[in-house]
Amino acid sequence: MGMSELRFTLPDWVSGFVGEGEVVCSSVEERMGFVVGGSRENVRQGTGGPFGAGVFDSNGKLISLGVNIVEATNCSILHAEIVAIALAQQALGRYDLSDGRKEDYELVTTTEPCAMCFGAVPWSGVSRLVCGARGEDARSIGFDEGPKPANWVEALEQRGITVVQDVLRDEAATILREYAERGGTIYNAGR
Repeated sequence: MGMSELRFTLPDWVSGFVGEGEVVCSSVEERMGFVVGGSRENVRQGTGGPFGAGVFDSNGKLISLGVNIVEATNCSILHAEIVAIALAQQALGRYDLSDGRKEDYELVTTTEPCAMCFGAVPWSGVSRLVCGARGEDARSIGFDEGPKPANWVEALEQRGITVVQDVLRDEAATILREYAERGGTIYNAGR
């Protein structure tokens, strides 16, 4: 790989998890359940951290699934949200998912975004962010969410991005604990 190229691939199990046809999840709980399932599989397969994210269109059709692949790729920015956003942008062929606010896309993430992923949300073109576990759930197992503003929900909503919290929070937080219990790497802790 040359210096002018960035490539990453999702773990092998993802294609089987997503399947051949299109995935449509009509309710927000179904969408979160799907993404939580991806994070659970990532932990159980030992292919990355306990985080999953998906970009869905306004009909609930999955555009992309992302999982945390930081360790596998030796790339600190490849959090689940960043992976899902990048794959959706490639699939749609545009960096602004909304295409100038003509279309609505939702980012569903198993845990509230860290500082980096929070910063990526407004630039992605999503109009809605749905979160499972809270930042304190991630911090409780040792993850550092970084210097995210205390009023981050308000900050996104001021930019026209709706934020929905605590969707299947217990299920999502359970994956975090399972990861810690399995001895998963808690990277960047306490920096």
